[in-house]
Amino acid sequence: MKLKSLTIAIALAATSASTFAADKEEGFYIGAFGDYYDASWKNMRDQAGLDVNESTGWGVEAGYRFSDYWSARLEYADMDFNAFDKVAGNRNNIDGERYGIDALYHLDGGPFYGLFGIKEIDVVDDNTFLNAGVGYQHFITDGLFVNAETAVYQGLDRGYTDVGAKIGINYLFGQNSAPVEPVKPAPEPVAAAPLDSDNDGVIDANDECANTPIVDAVDAKGCTVYEDKEVTVKLLVTFPHDVANVPNEFFGDIKQVADFMKENSEVTVVLEGHASAPGDATYNQSLSEKRAKDVASELMKDGIEKSRISTVGYGETRLKNSANTRAANAENRRVEAQLTTVEKVKVKR
Repeated sequence: MKLKSLTIAIALAATSASTFAADKEEGFYIGAFGDYYDASWKNMRDQAGLDVNESTGWGVEAGYRFSDYWSARLEYADMDFNAFDKVAGNRNNIDGERYGIDALYHLDGGPFYGLFGIKEIDVVDDNTFLNAGVGYQHFITDGLFVNAETAVYQGLDRGYTDVGAKIGINYLFGQNSAPVEPVKPAPEPVAAAPLDSDNDGVIDANDECANTPIVDAVDAKGCTVYEDKEVTVKLLVTFPHDVANVPNEFFGDIKQVADFMKENSEVTVVLEGHASAPGDATYNQSLSEKRAKDVASELMKDGIEKSRISTVGYGETRLKNSANTRAANAENRRVEAQLTTVEKVKVKR
């Protein structure tokens, strides 16, 4: 039975022989097929006394044609196995499924191909197989083709050796059926323009900076032009009444200043402490200095050297809001800082 099935598959492939449509474009394809699978599985693992034999069925596949020579596909087959239960002494059909992946090599880009892959067959229990085989494709149109193939399956779980064959019809998307245009006479030779590989407006012969980004402005040597840009970071930390310790909610703001100083090693900072008007002026002066020093301590915890930090207290001499209200007093209890550096940034076209 096995040999007869293989002979039928090969004969069907031979009857469809004709000129193969050459130079296939890359693209996805989908298809459906009829399937024959010859198994000889004795005493299945999950059902003692059960022998599973041949199957007929149908399936679908989806694949991708990478070139004239290589393609790959995913396959699913719905299988109907003939089985014999030696315990009950009866014969019946058992449903099964096969799914897996194959790689196909098209010999010389022509109609014949070899294949290899891995499959999972689920009938009574799961079995994993490696498979290898040969096949034939015949293109009816640029996209529509039929195929016939046969393959040997080698089990990895139980050591089964099976054989299968299938005949299918498929459609390969993205093929161009436009007629070939007649060859035009070669144009008269034209002097080649000077080469500018990175399209920056400076020819390669004068370009000292190859591959500059297309969005960058360049100088006469083809190098990116930079300009100085001033960058400023500000810090504002406010405090509750008669408190010098930094509230937790400002730790993130202080860390941002620390990160900026790490990125710009030449930048230093002056932390200016302030107090609100109520209370003794001398006490407020001392409180403003403590506030500035506590912010400095947090900066040092974030990795900034003490030598890059200065502190000064202004007490109540520089009120931000001179109103005698609770909101104004809260606004005046603060530490402020402003850090500025100059960065070189690219000039855009």
